[in-house]
Amino acid sequence: QVQLVESGGGLVQAGGSLRLSCAASGGTFSNYHMGWFRQAPGKEREFVAHISRGGGFTYYADSVKGRFSISRDNAKNTVYLQMNSLKPEDTAVYYCATTASNGVVSDYKIYNYWGQGTQVTVSS
Repeated sequence: QVQLVESGGGLVQAGGSLRLSCAASGGTFSNYHMGWFRQAPGKEREFVAHISRGGGFTYYADSVKGRFSISRDNAKNTVYLQMNSLKPEDTAVYYCATTASNGVVSDYKIYNYWGQGTQVTVSS
């Protein structure tokens, strides 16, 4: 059983930056691909970014490409999401998730374990 704990959310002005962290325990972290998703009030869960188990492959939603960067440190069992040039429309609860599947990385259904989420609020 994998446990995931996100941190680093908060309130930031538009144009600012935040770095989210997701610490994993209870499994072999390097066996899992990792993803970040977000969900705004009244909206469906949305894919944000994905990183392969070794870190050699990353993939981003078009809405965050060029502004967000996903990385991982397998020695620390942690995945990060660096968010720059934040916009009010980035406001959401951000979740990290794990998968061992090589399926469609933007499909939330392939992810098995989820964190509790961290709130990101971007003011205009």
